[in-house]
Amino acid sequence: MKKALINIDYTVDFIADHGALTCGKPGQQIEPELVRITKQFIENGDYVVFAIDLHKAGDTYHPETKLFPPHNIEGTDGRKLFGELEAVYQANKHRDNVYWMDKTRYSAFAGTDLEIKLRERGIAEVHLVGCCTDICVLHTAVDAYNKGFHIVVHKKAVASFNPAGHEWALEHFKHSLGAEVVE
Repeated sequence: MKKALINIDYTVDFIADHGALTCGKPGQQIEPELVRITKQFIENGDYVVFAIDLHKAGDTYHPETKLFPPHNIEGTDGRKLFGELEAVYQANKHRDNVYWMDKTRYSAFAGTDLEIKLRERGIAEVHLVGCCTDICVLHTAVDAYNKGFHIVVHKKAVASFNPAGHEWALEHFKHSLGAEVVE
């Protein structure tokens, strides 16, 4: 079965101590595993998608404006990939199997060409890593489920600023979406 890795929102604003909407230490602790998995998928020739949150400064119409402080603003350092992942992306962004996509909603599928890219390549299985487990990773997983993809969530490569939400989402992946949650 062909597979893809969807690397969700592992950016400075979501991970760094000074990030605008950081999950902080939990996000920083998953960096080695997230980077390892990303490198492995790239080197194996699997499709690797960097699905990265994009917001415009001063956008009062976006629904997240009422829920969260401004984050991942276009053109800011907060939108860069965090830590070693930035170097991995920069070294591999020219490859045919590496794809950067902007997303403006929680799910990487909402209003994007992600499903088309996956279907074109005959991909039936999506692996999810990144943050936040109970928001963007969860909504991407729900959409993947509804579109008929097999879902694998890498437990040691997802994090959230909400520990209870993180644990709930891991159970939801397994028991409501039939996802594999792997160590």
